[in-house]
Amino acid sequence: MIERDSVLVRAGDRIEHLCFPLSGAIAAITELPNGQTVATAIIGHEGAVGLTSSLGAPASPATAVVRISGTALQISRAQFLAAQHRSPAIASMVQVFMMSLLIQLQQVAACNALHSVEARLARTLLHLHDRANGGDALPLTQETLSELLGVRRTTVTHVVSTLRASRALKSHRRGQLEIDRPRLEALACECYKVMSREIDRIVSRGATGLVHGAPARGAFPLPSSRRAGTSS
Repeated sequence: MIERDSVLVRAGDRIEHLCFPLSGAIAAITELPNGQTVATAIIGHEGAVGLTSSLGAPASPATAVVRISGTALQISRAQFLAAQHRSPAIASMVQVFMMSLLIQLQQVAACNALHSVEARLARTLLHLHDRANGGDALPLTQETLSELLGVRRTTVTHVVSTLRASRALKSHRRGQLEIDRPRLEALACECYKVMSREIDRIVSRGATGLVHGAPARGAFPLPSSRRAGTSS
């Protein structure tokens, strides 16, 4: 299990393991020198934590925090790099995952610069909901939303109230947000659909290219892989 609020790796730490989520959602968090944070990507079953090590980067560029609990496979960096070297199929899927991550990074950067906090929050909630384990209740506090969006908690309080008034949020119990997905989609910026469409296209195309080779997703022939614990 990967438990909610668990830190899998911190920015600057050496990547010792790669984590492949089967369910749940992990936020890649960038922290500025003044202590402000912002989520630059949401990783689910379409990606992995620590994958930049396959490109030769020994340290993590961001802090990976579990935002929705789930299950995952874990493998040591050394074992994965050895498997990648032996298997063209694994090397190909690494490229697919890195391309999908790059799309997120580019689109999120543009979104954070150009769109309202309300639209950004709607987009973030939809991305998390896509990776949730079912139901419309997301285990998120205002402090977590502040960390994800890079805004003050007072701003989060105002935006949550606005979304509740529009009924995109059905309720706001302590530590939990219940969404109305159709209304939330109507309020989100176009970045949500752009990212979802492009990531689906890239992952699907990568899976199609491997239809006669390795498995399409998640079940790579990774040596000694195991269910991940709460840290990497």
